[in-house]
Amino acid sequence: MEVFDLKDDPYLKILRPLVEAYQAIFQMGDRHIRAMGLTPPQFDVIAELGGIQGMTCVELSQATLLAKASLTGIIDRLEAKGLLVRQAVLHDRRATTIRLTKKGEVLYRKVFPAQANLMRPYFEQALTKQEIVIMKDMLVRLRESCRKETSS
Repeated sequence: MEVFDLKDDPYLKILRPLVEAYQAIFQMGDRHIRAMGLTPPQFDVIAELGGIQGMTCVELSQATLLAKASLTGIIDRLEAKGLLVRQAVLHDRRATTIRLTKKGEVLYRKVFPAQANLMRPYFEQALTKQEIVIMKDMLVRLRESCRKETSS
């Protein structure tokens, strides 16, 4: 088995900048989202439900990357604020559709563009449109490589 210096490993050299970029993006977005009166998970739910007729809880969990147990509490709090409603799914008593109320849609039309407009200049400053396409492809490939490992 070959022994090598991990500090010179080209694959590991991208790990720290990748994590630091994620942290910087998250921190900036987190401050802005909280300033708009939401938590990041609440924003995520509103962003996914905005402009559509709703999703089942399973679909929403997959779309938001939130655990089902966490999602229930988030939905409860957003429902209490009058931002979304639960509706039974016809022909499936176990399923529930979650959709934004008119108040929730108004909030979505306010907060989603505001967040996108905050973040866009940082990406435009650092990356060309072509680099964004390439980077997205690379990150998806990296994600899928890791998922293959964890699903085995």
